[in-house]
Amino acid sequence: MTLKFHKDGSLPLNGEVFVFGSNLSGIHGAGAAKVAAANFGAVYGRGIGFWGNSYAIPTKDHSITSMSLDEIRRHVETFVKITQSTFYKNPGYFVTRVGCGLAGYKDRDIAPMFRGAVNCSFAEEWKKYLED
Repeated sequence: MTLKFHKDGSLPLNGEVFVFGSNLSGIHGAGAAKVAAANFGAVYGRGIGFWGNSYAIPTKDHSITSMSLDEIRRHVETFVKITQSTFYKNPGYFVTRVGCGLAGYKDRDIAPMFRGAVNCSFAEEWKKYLED
């Protein structure tokens, strides 16, 4: 499987689902979450899953405190399984640097969690963590 990568801060151009880090309260007020709400159908008050042409992966809890890496990993594992499913038909997933902005984690902490995801484009910063 060939991995695809994009420039961090760019936007999907081919209808891909915009995948972003969120908080469990669904307050999409900053970072990629704000972009998702403004441009890709993310819904205020909904911090997990598909909304419009976006997919929210929580990295912060209801009090907007960063979640533990184990908690984030559980949500990423669900997303990875979705990408492997034939049930969800779409042109692919455009994965932002989930958890590496406002949640405060390093690329090396988060990127490896996405190994096994298919039909995704990732930020170039994650290339060294995702390629074998």
